[in-house]
Formats: sequence, structure tokens, C-alpha cells
Amino acid sequence: MNKIILNIIIFFWKLLIRLPRSFQIKISKILGVIIWTLPFNRNKYSKINIESCLKDFSNQNKTQIYRQNIIASGRIIFDTGISWFWSNKKINRSINYEMIGEEKILKEQQQKNGVLLIFKHSLHLELDARLIGMNLEAYGVERSHNSKIFNDIQSTGRNKSLLGSADRREPIKFIRWLKNGKTVLYAPDQDYGNKNSITVNFFGLPAATIKAPYKILKSTKCKLYFVNSYIKKDKYFLEFEKLNLNESSEKEFLEELNIFIESKIRKHPHEYLWQHRRFKSTLGKENFYGK
Repeated sequence: MNKIILNIIIFFWKLLIRLPRSFQIKISKILGVIIWTLPFNRNKYSKINIESCLKDFSNQNKTQIYRQNIIASGRIIFDTGISWFWSNKKINRSINYEMIGEEKILKEQQQKNGVLLIFKHSLHLELDARLIGMNLEAYGVERSHNSKIFNDIQSTGRNKSLLGSADRREPIKFIRWLKNGKTVLYAPDQDYGNKNSITVNFFGLPAATIKAPYKILKSTKCKLYFVNSYIKKDKYFLEFEKLNLNESSEKEFLEELNIFIESKIRKHPHEYLWQHRRFKSTLGKENFYGK
């Protein structure tokens, strides 16, 4: 993307998030309705994923979740802008949120234990990470953006509260952090290709599941935790809990991890990032998601 055009977009983006939070929420709903009426590919991916993954839900319920999911996506522009551009002070003043169980992580940190903190790809993932970094000393693992300019903006924004971030293709960096007793945020619930993944069911469908969490756990002897995020009456909740998964084999570990993540998604299904083509490597981009 042209640097001048990107700077113009960032300028208006920063202006937009200067609006009062109550206005942001109202505008995000209007924006979400507009997105829902347009034939975006991501809307199609969301619908296919919801229909395929939530088979035990009624058709009426799935239709409702799909609509809520697309409308909720209108908030991404605000939540991401807030997480990248606002100060900690402004976030604490304007965003209503609650951390539940963070003392467990603080205790691990006091004992100099490395913590691999797993979280899922919610629609508000960027704000989730910012809130976590504001309240806990944490590092992040990210996937680099194709645009170097945008990637720099993304990294700068994420590192406003995180102590540092590493590309997911640089495992040595975040393994070193864990061995040194640091806490590392990691979201493994996307399709990162077949090269470093094995096929494990996700919502009963074969999915390329990245092997990194198991390898990291084995090589660093770190503690494994999960933070679940959700919104209730415009208040953000982040709940921390320790994971005790079967480590006897890679596949069993990843199966249990996927099942656990599924259980959290099911509690607030419309907040999940269904727009990602989770099954593209196993079921095919065109075969499963269409052209």
C-alpha cells in the first residue's frame, strides 16, 4: 500500500477513535449492519464456518449467530484503533473491563516460571492483548503483515503494552523468553499451513493445527494457561485459568487443546473470528469456501 495513502487512512482512523465511546459503539453497530448487507468474501467464510462448526445448533440459532457475528465485526476498527493508538490512561478511563484470575499469572511470574498464555482469535483480540499487557508483564507472538509499513504500525501499536513481540516463524526468540521466566501470549487457533502443523479435528472437522504449543511446552517446561475473553453489556471480561492437558503425545495434546478452545468459543460464538478460512489447508480453499 502506498505510504501516503496509508498515512491518510491512519489519520482519519485516529480521528474516528477520538469519538466518545458511546458514539463508537453506536457507529460500530451501524457499520456492522452495512457490512452484513454487502457480499464480502469474509462474510461468506463466516457463514460457512458457523454452519459447519456449530452443527448441533438449530438453523435459526446459527443464522442469528452469523448476523450477530458480522454486526459485531463493525467494532473491530474501533477496538483495534484503541488498542494501537490510545494511552493506558485513556483506556483505563474509557474502557469498562475486568480481569478475573490474573493473580494466578502474577504468582507464576513471582516464582520466575515461564507462562505460555494461550488465547483465541476473538473479534476483539487486539484489545484483549492490550488489556493483558497493561496489567501483566507479557510478550507476544505475531504473524507479520504483508505490507512493511502496516506491519511497523501494527508492531508499534502492539508493543505499547507488550514488552516485545516475535514473529511466529522465530520460535527461538519466544522460547528464550519462556526459559527466562517470562509470559508469552499465543493464539494457535488459525490455519498456518501444513508445514508446521498436523491434522487435528476442530469442531469435528479436520484442521491444520500448529504443533508449536506442544513443542514449546516440552522444550521450556513452562506453565500453560488460557485466557478467555468475552463482552457482556459492553464490558470486557478476561478470565485466566491453568490448563492441564495430556502431554503424552503431540496429537493427544493438540486434540485436547482444540476441544478446550471449542468449549470457550461455544460460550460466546458470535464474538469469534469466523471470517478466517480455518480449514483451507485440509478441506481446500475452493472446495470448502468456494471461489
